[in-house]
Amino acid sequence: MQMPQGNPLLLSYTLQELLARDTVQVELIPEKKGLFLKHVEYEVSSQRFKSSVYRRYNDFVVFQEMLLHKFPYRMVPALPPKRMLGADREFIEARRRALKRFINLVARHPPFSEDVILKLFLSFSGPDVQNKLKESAQGVGDEFLNCKLAPRAKDFLPADIQTQFAMSRELIRNIYNSFYKLRDRAERIASRAIDNAADLLIFGKELSALGSDTTPLPSWATLNSSTWGSLKQALKGLSVEFALLADKAAQQGKKEENDVVEKLNLFLDLLQSYKDLCERHEKGVLHKHQRALHKYSLMKRQMMSAAVQNREPESVEQLESRIVEQENAIQTMELRNYFSLYCLHQETQLIHVYLPLTSHILGAFVNSQIQGHKEMSKVWNDLKPKLSCLFVGPHGALTPPCSPPEDGLCPH
Repeated sequence: MQMPQGNPLLLSYTLQELLARDTVQVELIPEKKGLFLKHVEYEVSSQRFKSSVYRRYNDFVVFQEMLLHKFPYRMVPALPPKRMLGADREFIEARRRALKRFINLVARHPPFSEDVILKLFLSFSGPDVQNKLKESAQGVGDEFLNCKLAPRAKDFLPADIQTQFAMSRELIRNIYNSFYKLRDRAERIASRAIDNAADLLIFGKELSALGSDTTPLPSWATLNSSTWGSLKQALKGLSVEFALLADKAAQQGKKEENDVVEKLNLFLDLLQSYKDLCERHEKGVLHKHQRALHKYSLMKRQMMSAAVQNREPESVEQLESRIVEQENAIQTMELRNYFSLYCLHQETQLIHVYLPLTSHILGAFVNSQIQGHKEMSKVWNDLKPKLSCLFVGPHGALTPPCSPPEDGLCPH
């Protein structure tokens, strides 16, 4: 961990430094048909290791399990769910995006990025990567056993660490709830742009179909006027501009999906991993510590009862030995509890390092809107002169389009 001189609890990272650690791409490769099921594989490419390897979903599962085994007190992101049957393209694409977010969060996390298990996952191209990952974690122990500072973690923690932990947890819960709503709205905005593209395309095709209609007109309906012929000729050529408008709208929707929605999802994944870590702390090491204390108090009572009842020396010695073992277990649990809080404190700092990602997201959203409206405005302006032949005067003469009054109807 990169730490300033003094208290090793404090981190000194910027968002740019974390993002620069690595960029990992996860792309689908052509499906390989197994005997019964199709297997989805991914090409995982790391800029840092200059590597490209093939991985399956189960490889990610084993990798995450090893991370949780080695780093139980750190933010290990969740994986997307596995879907055995009926996995459609939409599901497979959503899972690919989620796996990409997962591996990038891991590759940029300070302790994970320096561990051999990450290098193995991103660069090992031999057979059976799952066994290789498991072998690398065997007999190594978790971060508590390998960190020199673990026995002294309590010395670096502030006196009000429990209060600070509760406040941080509440703050990050509120941030998560707000970003969850922002992500939902951003998804709707991007979806509307893509729907708008489909509508514009259909609109243009219908105008073209109208202009290409070959149904003959009866003479009594035309009254020697060429109005319908002129209109048809003009309508026929408009589909090109509407197709271009549809393309611009679709590009804007895709850009917002990639630059805005995905960044919001990345931050939400990080916040969720923090929430999961808090639960692991409370249900794991803290709960075990409380159970150990409870068991110790029961043993002490048994010891006092044995002394009062003058039991045999052997049974008393066995009880004393068990009490000593329990005292050692409690001491280990206390050290683990403080180390867990030490890690939580650092993980909270990492969350705050990621908070400026908000400005990246807003910048991407604003730029997408500006660029999208600018490009579509140009197409609309190019389209306007081509409408001149649609406006026909009272004697068949063509008149230019006018600015509509408030009711939206042109007097011509």
